Amino acid sequence: MKSLTIATRESALALWQANFIKTELERLHPGLEVNLLGMRTRGDRWLNAPLREIGGKGLFIKELEEALLRGEAQLAVHSMKDLPAEMPDGFVLGAVGFRADVRDVLVGVSNGVDALGTGARVGTSSLRRQAQLLARRPDLTIGSIRGNVGTRLDKLANGEFDAIVLAAAGLQRLGIELPAASVLDVEDSLPAAGQGALGVECLEAADDVLHLLAPLNDVCVARCVATERLVSAGLGADCSMPVAAHATIIGDEVWLRALLADARGMRVLRAEARDADGAVAASRVVQRLQAEGAAEILDSLR
Repeated sequence: MKSLTIATRESALALWQANFIKTELERLHPGLEVNLLGMRTRGDRWLNAPLREIGGKGLFIKELEEALLRGEAQLAVHSMKDLPAEMPDGFVLGAVGFRADVRDVLVGVSNGVDALGTGARVGTSSLRRQAQLLARRPDLTIGSIRGNVGTRLDKLANGEFDAIVLAAAGLQRLGIELPAASVLDVEDSLPAAGQGALGVECLEAADDVLHLLAPLNDVCVARCVATERLVSAGLGADCSMPVAAHATIIGDEVWLRALLADARGMRVLRAEARDADGAVAASRVVQRLQAEGAAEILDSLR
C-alpha cells in the first residue's frame, strides 16, 4: 500500500492520537503516505447529555467505523478506555500499545481528595470515578461534565466546579501542566480497562493494513489491556458503568485487579487474581465479583 487514511474525531486529543500513529506508520514504512479524515460523531453532537442516556461511549466511534466500511478510511485510532468491551463483527484491533500513565488526576487541588472542602462540587462524567470518590468522601457533590479537555478545564476555571477528574494520559499527551492537580494512586482510583493505551482499529479482512500495523503492537500492553477488557465483557458491563480493571505483568504472570461499585459508592466490590493466562485471571476475578453480588449492582444501573 502507498497510502492510508485514518478516520478521527476532531478534538485536540483525538487529533494528537491520530497524528501520533500517522508519524509512527510513516517512520516504520518509508514511502507510505498517511492522511487524516476528520469527522464529527454522534457523541460529539450530544456533548451536553449524559453518556448513558444517549447510548454510551460507542457513539464516539460509530461514524469512524462506518467510514472504514465505506472505504473512506482504513484505520481509526482510539483511546482504549473508550472502546466497548467487545468489538463489532468485522472489525479488529490491529495494534494496541503506547500506554501512558494509567492514573486519574484530580484537577483543582494540590493535596488530593482529602483537601477538598466539605460538600465540594467535583465534575466527572465517569460513574467509575464518581463511585470511587464517593466511597471515600460521601459528602462530595458530583456533577456531570462533558466536552473535550479544554472545555472541562474552562468550566473549572469559571467556577462551575471546585475540582474535576481527568485522565493523566490525556493531559500528558496534550502537554498540559496544571498548577493545582493531584495524581490519584491506582489504589485510590482504579482506572478503566485500557486506560492510557491507544488502539488502532481496522477491518478484520484488511490483511495489508494489518501487516502495516503489526510493528506498532506492544505485546505486553496488548496482553494487559485484553485481560482488563475481559472483566467488562465477563460482567456484561459497558464502558459507561462503574467498572474498573487494571492489569500488570509480574514475571510470567498477569496480575489483575478489578472493581465494581454502585453509582453512589455505597457498595464497592473488589477482586484480584494472578495467572500466566490473562483470560484465566479475568475469569477468576469475574467469578469472585459475581459471588459478591455483581448482578444486583449491575441490575440497579441498567
